[in-house]
Amino acid sequence: MLRHVAAVALGFGSGVVVSAAVFAFITAIGVVTRLAQKTGTRRQVRLYESAISVGGIFGALAGFLSFLFPLGMAAPALLVVVGLATGVFFGVLVMSLAETLNVMPILMRRTGLAGSLQGRRGLFLFVVAIALGKMAGALLYALVPGFYSPGEM
Repeated sequence: MLRHVAAVALGFGSGVVVSAAVFAFITAIGVVTRLAQKTGTRRQVRLYESAISVGGIFGALAGFLSFLFPLGMAAPALLVVVGLATGVFFGVLVMSLAETLNVMPILMRRTGLAGSLQGRRGLFLFVVAIALGKMAGALLYALVPGFYSPGEM
C-alpha cells in the first residue's frame, strides 16, 4: 500500500513539475501577451490564460482516461472545431518561438527576401509552407494505416 501511495505522489509531483515547465515556457516566449497585442484584446489576457490552463488539464485527463461523449451527428463538426483550435494553438506557439529566437529575420536575410518588395510575400509563403507541412504530417499520422503505432515508443 505504501508503494502505491508513493507512486501516486511521485507521479502527481512529476506532473506538476512538467506542467509548470510547459506553462513557464509558454509565458517566457510571450504567446499570451503577443496574441493579445496582435488581436487588440489586452483586456482578455486572463481569459487566454484560463483557456490554456483548462486545455492543458483536459489534455492531461484525455491522455490517461477513457471516456466517450455521445455526440451523434455533431461529432464531425466538433472534430473540425477541435482540430482547428489545436492547429491555431500550435501555430501561434511555433511562430512565437520562432519570433523569440529571431528565426524569421535570419531566414529572410539568408534567402535574399529581406528588404525587397517580395519580402512580405515571401514571408507569407514561408508561413503557409510551414502550415501546409504541419497539415501534411498530421494527415499522414491520422490517415495512413501503420504510419504510427502506439506500441512502438
